[in-house]
Amino acid sequence: MTLKNNILTFLTALCVMTSGAAFAQDNAITKEALVPHKALYDISLVATRSGSQVVNISGQMFYEWKPTCEAWITDHRFSLFYEYADSPGMRITSDFSTHETYDGNLFNYSARRKRGGELYEELRGQADLTKKIREANFSMPEGLTFAMPEGTLFPMRHTIKMINMARRGDKFFQATVFDGSDKEGPVEINTFMGKSVNAMSMLEPNKAIDMSLINTKAWKARMAVFPVENPEASSDYEMNMVFHENGVISDMLIEYDDFSVTQKLVALEKAPSLDTNSCNF
Repeated sequence: MTLKNNILTFLTALCVMTSGAAFAQDNAITKEALVPHKALYDISLVATRSGSQVVNISGQMFYEWKPTCEAWITDHRFSLFYEYADSPGMRITSDFSTHETYDGNLFNYSARRKRGGELYEELRGQADLTKKIREANFSMPEGLTFAMPEGTLFPMRHTIKMINMARRGDKFFQATVFDGSDKEGPVEINTFMGKSVNAMSMLEPNKAIDMSLINTKAWKARMAVFPVENPEASSDYEMNMVFHENGVISDMLIEYDDFSVTQKLVALEKAPSLDTNSCNF
């Protein structure tokens, strides 16, 4: 199996849909805390289960988050090398970008993936929650469409809900999320917020990491991801993470049926903030 691309998307990314007024309040509260940033992570295999054909996984993932006048923009790039017990190794690379409006209603996404340097998948589309029929419509591949169930969230809206629920001390929430990272459509995510942690004590000193972004309020969190089509099924995968109030994730463990990988922060810096003078509000 391949490492599911949702690993990337949940750096930015669920609770039932709130009213527009409630979300506006959440949005205003959290914007003060969110910090545009660039991060680099090392990805490594840490465990395999019986019967797994995966011998090793290694690589890196780059992530950038920044605001524009109308929306949040995220860019993700990763390169992973898979080694197998009975077949040649393979390098998978991916570029994935999203554009999510501040009101959480319009979401544009695009992805390009290569296997051994050859392009094998390209995705592009838009999801719109303002229309009577809420759908995600792909222009690549043309004709692919997913209905957006009532209460569907996009990744940044989920991040905002996650931060505010952690602040309030809430421990559990559930939602449907769509991120456009694959051709599988929305998923159900159960999120468990754990105790607050001192993330500074969990990282080795590293000049490439801006520790002012780490020296913030942070919590442990666990997510379990389920297919929307079969909510009674076991989870597709689960994640443990250290999640910061400013939107940074400083550590992550992703558990699949047959292997687990870690995502360790190795570089972190602030990205340029939005110059609101350039916006026509």
